[in-house]
Order: sequence, then C-alpha cells, then structure tokens
Amino acid sequence: MAKSTLRVAVIGAGRWGGEHARAFSERQDVELCALVDIDPRAAERRAREFRARPYVDLHDMLRAEKPDFASVAVSNMAQFSPTLELIRAGVPLLVEKPLAFSLDDADVLLDEAARRALFFAIDFNHRYARPVMLAREAIRSGRLGDLVFATWRFGGEHSATEHPHANLIETQCHGLDMLEYLCGPIESVAAEMTEMTGRGLTTIVLSLKFASGAVGSLVGSYDSSYQYSNVHLLEVNGTDGHVLVEDTVRRFTYQRKGSEHREVWEAGYFNDVDRAFRRILDSHLDAVLAAFRRDEEPPVHASAGRRALALAFAAIQAYESGRRTMIPPEPHPSTKSAA
Repeated sequence: MAKSTLRVAVIGAGRWGGEHARAFSERQDVELCALVDIDPRAAERRAREFRARPYVDLHDMLRAEKPDFASVAVSNMAQFSPTLELIRAGVPLLVEKPLAFSLDDADVLLDEAARRALFFAIDFNHRYARPVMLAREAIRSGRLGDLVFATWRFGGEHSATEHPHANLIETQCHGLDMLEYLCGPIESVAAEMTEMTGRGLTTIVLSLKFASGAVGSLVGSYDSSYQYSNVHLLEVNGTDGHVLVEDTVRRFTYQRKGSEHREVWEAGYFNDVDRAFRRILDSHLDAVLAAFRRDEEPPVHASAGRRALALAFAAIQAYESGRRTMIPPEPHPSTKSAA
C-alpha cells in the first residue's frame, strides 16, 4: 500500500467509535472520509465533529466513498454484520473487540478474510500501553527468569450488553489475550462465576495452567467500580524477578528477586499521551497502519480475537461442568498464510 494519504471510514458513532474517529482524524497520513451509524443524528454529530461525511447505510457509504481502510466500533453484539459486509467488499479493516459472540461467527469472518488475503486487525489496545510494553520487554529479555505465575484483575460497572457472559467475552477478553501474550499458551482452565446481582454472570474467577508449566488467575467483575483505586492489576512473577502493571497505563514496576529496590515507570509531568488510556489506541494505530502500508500482517491479527473467544468458551464449559477444561492450541490461519 503506497498511497501517502489513506481514506478511512469509521463505522460506529458511539463513545468508542468517537475515539476511533478522533484518532484517525488527528493523523496527517489519513483522510477521515466517512462516519457511519444507524442513528442519523449520531452520524451527523460525529461527522461534523471530525469533518467527515455522515452515512446511515454502510452499503451506500462503500459505493460513494470507496475507502482504503475501515474501522468498526459499533455496539458489541452488532459487529458481525458490518464486519462481514466490509470483508466481502474487500475493504481492509480494524475491528473492536470482541471479534464475535460465537465461534461460528468468528470463523466466518476469519475464513472470508483469509479467502481474500485481506488485512484484518483487532483492537487489543492494552498491548500498546507503555507499562505493558515494558513488562513484555522485561519478560522477553529474561529479567524474570522462568515464569511461575501470573494474575489479572479487572473490575468495573455493569455493561448494557444483553448476554449472560458479557463480562467474560467483551471485557475480560483483554485479560485472556494479555496473559497469553505475556506468558504463552493457556492449556487448561477451571472457573467459578456468580450471578448474585441478577444481571448475568457478572463476576468470574478463573484458574489457569499455561503450557510452560506456569499457573495463573483471572478475576473479572461488572460488580465493582471504575472509580476504585487499582481497578486493574496485572502481575507476572518469575524465578528471578517480578513485574506489576497498575491501571494499564498508570505504573510499571520491576523488582529483582531478593532485592528491596524497585524500578518504576510513571508518565512524566508533560507526558499526557502515555498516561491517557484512550491514547493507547493511537499507539496501536501507528503499528496497524505501518504494517498495512508495508503489506504485512496486522500487529494484532483478528485471529487473536478468535483465540480469546475460544478461551472464554472453555471457561464457560469449565464452570458449567464443574471440571477443569483442556484447551487445544488452535491458532487460526492468518490471511497471508491462507492466501
């Protein structure tokens, strides 16, 4: 892809669709040409805000604009249809998580994209937070030694998604992806869940075993509050050291085993970019569009969304059966390898 300026369409005019529109509109190498939403007032409002053209019909937008790239950020359970339409129209794209709410739907999207050798990325943007990048670097460089355990905890308020496992599928997919990204494949899971608030299985606890022999835990809740301190904690412990990520973007800490000294990263006084959660989308877009222009695989291929969904359904099976569930390593073919 050699074009100096990419014409990009954003599908979705809600809160996170607005973030996608903002991030694309601020780029010098992008023309945000269109904003699509089924609500005409929302489409018009966002289009005015970011100097794009509003559409309520995706087909009409594709015919009129012929975008080089598209970004899908609609409500969680409404993603399948517009994503499939974009893929069948041959438009390279980035989609928000979750990829889908069923493995069959995820496979349709991935297979249709693979058949067209189409660039197909998913926004697991947590990977691009500075503390997470520092944790990844510490692990890869061997500063932790052999990994022994990892924990992920993330709690917030109730979601509007009408699905009993919304918390696990649409929010804790970040944790499932992150734990494998840092620690390698998860090979089995046991689960406990509660619906004591009457809004679905809104708080979950997973016990994980990694293929490496390490163990892990995941605690996720919609019965908490984003206003609490340490809403999010990610901890990885090895034989030689330990890393801690607090609130995704707030703080990274490394400590060598046996040492009372800690190395700490926090954003400096003028560093508003790295301390802002929404700005990690911008960092991900830097990598996404660079890979797209070089005709490379996405930095986070949509198949990672399928993998997180498979892990979620394994956890559901473990909870419903009351038994630990084994998880086969089932990487989905990438678009390029399937071409």
